[in-house]
Amino acid sequence: MPNETIQKFGYPKNVVAEYDHWVVLLRGMQSTLGSLILACNEDAESLPAVSPAAYAQLPAVTAALERALHEAFGFDKINYLLLMMVDKHVHFHVLPRYSTPRTFEGVEFKDPGWPRAPALGEATQVPDDTFEKLRAHLAGVWKK
Repeated sequence: MPNETIQKFGYPKNVVAEYDHWVVLLRGMQSTLGSLILACNEDAESLPAVSPAAYAQLPAVTAALERALHEAFGFDKINYLLLMMVDKHVHFHVLPRYSTPRTFEGVEFKDPGWPRAPALGEATQVPDDTFEKLRAHLAGVWKK
């Protein structure tokens, strides 16, 4: 069973990809187009508590994640934020960064923090059907 952090971020509805030790979910708040959650499916509440097997799988997961986001939207940079201030299990907020606005299904996405730190408090309002199309699009270009 997924830990409570993974469930809070919309498992299983928001799943883009699943691995033995990691789950990738489309982030409900789209601070930038394609914002994701990369969550360890273990009960680890700190980075040192993540198992060696999960660490060993992380490079393959992040490589697939970056390939998919680049293919889907052509990001300029990518940020991985390991915050864990509210949600206790190990997870990263993955934010593709863009120097210019991007459009998906008629919705314009800006990166208001560019080129500095991401503006996590700002998000593009995405209709439910567009959000699902976005999740499906990323899942469709995902290659493990």
